[in-house]
Amino acid sequence: MMDELSSEPLLHTALLQFIFPFSIKQGEAMALIHRLGKDGFTRFFLDQKDLEDAYYGDGYKVSHEKMERSYLPFAAHVLFPREKDKDSFRRFSRVNALECRLEMPQQAVNFQVLSTDVFICPFQLGFITVRVRLEEDNIPFSTALEFADRFRTLENVSITDECTTIHCGERTFKQTEDFVFRNLVDGLEPFLDASELNGAYFETLPFFVDERMLVQAFYGFERQEDKDELSVELRYRASQLDGLDLQGKPFISASDPDYITEYINKHSYNRWGPDTYYITNEQTFCCLSRATPEIATHLANQMYGEYYYGLLLSIFHKIVLLKLANLHSRLSITRDYNEIEDLIFLITKFSAKYYFLELISQSQGREIFIQLRKVYGNDALFGEVKQTLDDLFQYQNKFQAKRRDMLLMILTVFTVISGIYGMNQVIEDLKNPIDWSKMLQYSPFEYLALFLTCSGILVSLILTVRELWNGSKSRRRKRLTHEE
Repeated sequence: MMDELSSEPLLHTALLQFIFPFSIKQGEAMALIHRLGKDGFTRFFLDQKDLEDAYYGDGYKVSHEKMERSYLPFAAHVLFPREKDKDSFRRFSRVNALECRLEMPQQAVNFQVLSTDVFICPFQLGFITVRVRLEEDNIPFSTALEFADRFRTLENVSITDECTTIHCGERTFKQTEDFVFRNLVDGLEPFLDASELNGAYFETLPFFVDERMLVQAFYGFERQEDKDELSVELRYRASQLDGLDLQGKPFISASDPDYITEYINKHSYNRWGPDTYYITNEQTFCCLSRATPEIATHLANQMYGEYYYGLLLSIFHKIVLLKLANLHSRLSITRDYNEIEDLIFLITKFSAKYYFLELISQSQGREIFIQLRKVYGNDALFGEVKQTLDDLFQYQNKFQAKRRDMLLMILTVFTVISGIYGMNQVIEDLKNPIDWSKMLQYSPFEYLALFLTCSGILVSLILTVRELWNGSKSRRRKRLTHEE
């Protein structure tokens, strides 16, 4: 294994996309869209074919037609919406073309920020994608991995992070967080929902998992005639972003060959081996290829296109499922009746409109998407959420049945007493025109009958108005949730 690490492979291409998911403040989606337009972001639509080569750097092009055909119609409707469809992935992109340099303790790496995407998705969820290309010639593989690991860390949490800086033009940034939110998308931070930070001591951004972005990468390897394939160790290092140690030497975070082999067998897609492999885990989705330049360009275009959207959809599924599970854990079953109804609505909406077993029409894309879903554990999470829905339905039905029975009993008793006793006593005196002077001569039992009659009418009116109000409020709440 150490012999393998000592023979460092070189890359002719290193293309990376760093993805940061975030929550949008409730009701702020339209304001965010307005701000993005003001900051120079352009709404992305598939029918704008002039955008096929606008955001990916020289030599790369994503076919919008092929990207749409890669997904089944109901999935394409969500991923590639028309202008007015709010229940979809609304993408806004901006070309950056920024020449930058990342200085690490071991070395400095020149890179270019090609473009930035901001997605506004259902369930108050959004994504930022920073698209980067390493500008070095014959990049050592370990250097590319170290760059990815350093750049994806938004907040400094280690000594290595503290010693890493980003230079862009005349500006210097001590943290990737500052580079992203003060330079690339400087108008976004006010729209982030920071409600989850109430119990945090050190975090300054609302992270879903931790302070690191997810990494999607394409690594194009120079061919090594003495190597038959991209080794298991190289693929493992790519999955863990194991770059360089403090001495600047290639680093691997595991030592047991059996463990490494077992891990890669579980997380590697080998259909085009030994020249091309796809590696998936919770923190990275990457393609390692030593194919010819023409094929490598095609593979990179796929990573920018259909596989990029497949990754976003997998992340979206996981985060929404976690949010729904979190909402359920915070419910007070005895008090939060409206929240229970909202949660039932959200789970039903998600399962009906966004979570499908079959999304991709082509076999290779379908297999990679299934592997992504397996890595994120989405099917297990979805099973738990569906069980939650069943439990909530059962509880709601029992609660409503109990409330209906109690209300029916009260109304029945009240109706019998007020109708039979009250009406029979005073109904003649209530005919038009009412002679109010007769009421001054009522006996105590007649006053009781009058009270029962009037209170019965009043209770009926109050119950009717309350049900109409609750129904209206429920519909309004669902409409607001739907718009978000």
